[in-house]
Amino acid sequence: MTVYLDIIFVENVCMNYIILYATGLINKNKINQIRLVLSSLLGSVYVLMSYTVRLYNVSNITIKILLSISMIYLAFKPTNIKILFKNLIIFYLTSFAFGGCAFFLLYFMKPQDILVKDGILIGTYPIKIAILGGIIGFIIINIAFSVVKGRISKKDMLCEIEIFVLGKSLHIKAMLDTGNLLQEPISGIPVVIVEKEMLKKIIPADILDNMENIIKGKMQNIGDLGEYGLKLRIIPFNSLGKENGMLLGIKAEKIVINFCDDIYTVHNVIIGLYSKRLSNSEKYHSLIGLNVLQDPIKSNYRKLGEEYEFITNTKM
Repeated sequence: MTVYLDIIFVENVCMNYIILYATGLINKNKINQIRLVLSSLLGSVYVLMSYTVRLYNVSNITIKILLSISMIYLAFKPTNIKILFKNLIIFYLTSFAFGGCAFFLLYFMKPQDILVKDGILIGTYPIKIAILGGIIGFIIINIAFSVVKGRISKKDMLCEIEIFVLGKSLHIKAMLDTGNLLQEPISGIPVVIVEKEMLKKIIPADILDNMENIIKGKMQNIGDLGEYGLKLRIIPFNSLGKENGMLLGIKAEKIVINFCDDIYTVHNVIIGLYSKRLSNSEKYHSLIGLNVLQDPIKSNYRKLGEEYEFITNTKM
């Protein structure tokens, strides 16, 4: 069988790119096209070496693992070991899915032109067959991960948030509430519900102890609230058993959310003050709606460096 190294190189660059791109989408990594191409080239150089260089250490498992780690780091530049290995696992799973689909197409269409050397599939098959297999694999694995992510357990819905109000900050546990889509009616800014008892370190007692009076406009017995008073909002809401309710809120500078190993820094969020407990077991003290954690690419968020700001039509 005649094998052309230039064709092998181009095929592997294409396949590596598709696999890395799928890995980035599944893990919601920041995708840099140049880094993806460079990483794809690195993997393809190894393929040429394994075919042309007669050295055992080129094709052993240790070198392959180190190569995979290098490709992941070059493509996505993970910030810590945990994220690195998360990307590495998805990279391998995606590779297996793509390889299986490509091998299936090649075997049934032109099995006589397939040659496996040191675990690498090579031959004179059309490049479009390999790429088609990669695309089919991408669709399958994307659907599979969507199904898996749709079955999130209650434990997985817990996260940690940090709230910033006038230079003060507070860490608390929160739960993702799929039914909480509460937002400020004029600006559309999302509202995060927090137990008022948890906010004593960052919000004055005059506000927390007089929530009902502030909502009703009875301010005569309340001291000067200063800058905090300018940030107060009244949020109308409806819930089961209570219609036309009113919730006191305070605008935060930002909140930082640690959810499923992803960090979201979101500006322009209103903290809704809740007077009761949200969890009898006290596993969480805040509720975050999907409108806060939605995909920044598809939502009303504007990228600010590594942060996101909720876009409104009014100044708050």
